[in-house]
Amino acid sequence: MTPKDLARCSSAVTLSDMEVFVFPELMYSLVLANIMSPRLWLWREDPWFAGIRKAKPYRRLQRLKQYIMEHYVFNLDLETWGLTDQRRELARFADFISPDAIAQANALFGYTGDAYYFDIDIRTHFGLDKYTSDVIPYWKTETVEAMDAFKHREGFTTGAGECVSLSALYAAALFVVAGIPLEKIFLMATPLHSQNFIDADDGILTNNRRLVTKAMWFNGTQISGQARRALENERVTIVAHHTGWIHTLYPRATIDPHAFGRFAAQLRKYLKTPLTPEILGNFLRQNPRVRDCFVLRSRINGADRYLPLEEAFRFEQDSTYKATDATRPKLLATIPIETFAAGYLPCKVVLNDVEDFMRERTIDLDDPADVEALKAAIGNSCMSAAEVVRQLSRFCHTEPRLPSVTGIAFDAAEPPLALTTEMTREEVIRRIEALRERNATADMAFYAWRDLSRTDPAPFIQAAMERNPVSRAGAEGWDEGELVRQAAAWSGESIYDGPTRLAQPDEVWNFRRGDGLEKALMVANILRGRGAAPMTLTLRGNRATLTARDGRTLCAYPSQKVLPSPVWDV
Repeated sequence: MTPKDLARCSSAVTLSDMEVFVFPELMYSLVLANIMSPRLWLWREDPWFAGIRKAKPYRRLQRLKQYIMEHYVFNLDLETWGLTDQRRELARFADFISPDAIAQANALFGYTGDAYYFDIDIRTHFGLDKYTSDVIPYWKTETVEAMDAFKHREGFTTGAGECVSLSALYAAALFVVAGIPLEKIFLMATPLHSQNFIDADDGILTNNRRLVTKAMWFNGTQISGQARRALENERVTIVAHHTGWIHTLYPRATIDPHAFGRFAAQLRKYLKTPLTPEILGNFLRQNPRVRDCFVLRSRINGADRYLPLEEAFRFEQDSTYKATDATRPKLLATIPIETFAAGYLPCKVVLNDVEDFMRERTIDLDDPADVEALKAAIGNSCMSAAEVVRQLSRFCHTEPRLPSVTGIAFDAAEPPLALTTEMTREEVIRRIEALRERNATADMAFYAWRDLSRTDPAPFIQAAMERNPVSRAGAEGWDEGELVRQAAAWSGESIYDGPTRLAQPDEVWNFRRGDGLEKALMVANILRGRGAAPMTLTLRGNRATLTARDGRTLCAYPSQKVLPSPVWDV
C-alpha cells in the first residue's frame, strides 16, 4: 500500500470532517457502510415502519424523520473525539490539497463564512477560544453503530451524531427502510454543515434530524430560519451522489454530469418562490428589523384599529391561527381590544395596504418595473424601501453556490453502484464488493464499515495509534496497572456486530465497552501516547494478548473476534 493509499484508507476509518473534505469519496463511503450495516436493516422489522413502502414519498420521509428524532440527538462537542492541531493535519494532507485551498473552504482551517451568519469569532462559536489558534477538534463522522453507542455514554439516553453522521444515516435509511432510490438522494457539504436534498415532490431537505419541505423553507419560522443558514451564507463544497462526487476545489469530478445538472435545477427550483401576500408576511416573521416597520389594520366596532405586527406574531405563538394567511381575522379576534391603538406613527407601514397593492398587481421580483412599483408601495418612511425589497428578494430566491462545472473533467471511468431498493442486504454487499477494484467509493466503504476480513489492517492500526486522543487524555492519571484493570471491568460487548468488525480506541473509551481485542488495542494506543515502543497484539484461542517488545505481557482479555491476521504490530 502506497503512502497516499494508506492516508486515504486510514481516513476512511476515522472519518473526521477534515478527512471527508480532503477525500470527498468518503462521504458516500459512509453511506454505503451504513447501508451494509445489519443495524439499519433491523429497522425494517420495527412495527413503526410497517407498510412504509406503500405510502407516498413524503409520508415515508415523515415516518423516518419521527424515528430518527426519537432515537438520535445532535452532538457536536469538543470532548467526544478530542483535539488535534492545524500544522499536523495540514502536513498530513499536503500531498492532496494545499493549505491555502483548505483555509478558503474549511471552517477548521480559517474559513469564517459570510459576515451575516458568522457575526462572532468562529473559534468562539465552536468553543475553541480557550485553546491556542492552532488547536482544532477531531470531529469524527460516526457510523450508525457509533451513533447507537452514545446511549452508553454518560449524559445521553439515546443515540447521537454530528451533521455529516445524520445526513449519511438519513441517506442510507431512505434507501434501506423507506425504499427511496439512491438516484433521488444528494448529499451536500458546506464548510460548516451537511444536509441532503431529496428529489421528491417539490424537493425535501434533511437538516440534521429534521425535514424541510419547500413550504417550510418559506414559512418564516425560527426552525426554517436555522435550516436556511447554510445555503444562504455558505458555498457548497461537496455534492455526493451514488454516481460519484464533485468538489469545489478539485478539477476532477466523478458524479454523472446529467445527475448533477438535474440536482442543481431541482435545488434552484426548491429555493425560489413567487412573491405573494402570504410570503411577504412570512418574510416579515423571520426578519425582526423589517417587521418593526409594519402594523396591521383591523376593523373593530366600526372603526379602524392598529396593531404592531410584532404583537401579532407574539400572539401567534399560542394560537393555531396565523397573521400571514387566511386565518388572520380569527387570530386578531383572540387579541384583547385594548392591545389595539386608534392610530399609528407616520413612520410605520400598514401591511394591509401593501398586501392590497400586491393583490392588484402580481409582483415579479426579477422585473425591474415591478420592483420599483413595490418600493413605492412600501415607501421610505421607516427604512429604505430598496433595502426592504433587497432582503425580501433574498428571502424569496436563494441562489445556491454550488461547485462550478466550468473546466471540470468528469471522470466516467468508475462503474455505477447500481443498487436497487429490491435488493437484499447480502446482494447489496456482494455488489459493492464486486466494484471495489474499479470504484474508490465502494472500496473505501469497507474501511468505513470496519470489516478487517475485507481490508488491509494497516490503515486501521495507523488510525488507532495516531488519531485517538481522547483515551490518551482520559487515562492520564492512571498507571499501567490501573489502566489494564479499568478496561477489564468494562463491558466485553463490541459496538460493532460480527467477529471481523472492530471499534477504534476512543470508541471503546467513550462508550466504556469493547471486545477484548478492542480493549487491548486501546491500551496499546494509550501506552504509545506515553512513549512506549511498538508492541505486539496477538489473537489466539479467544484471547487477545498485548506484549511488550521485551516479551512482557501487558494485558490479556477474552475476545470473540476472528481476524485473518492474528498478529499485529501496534
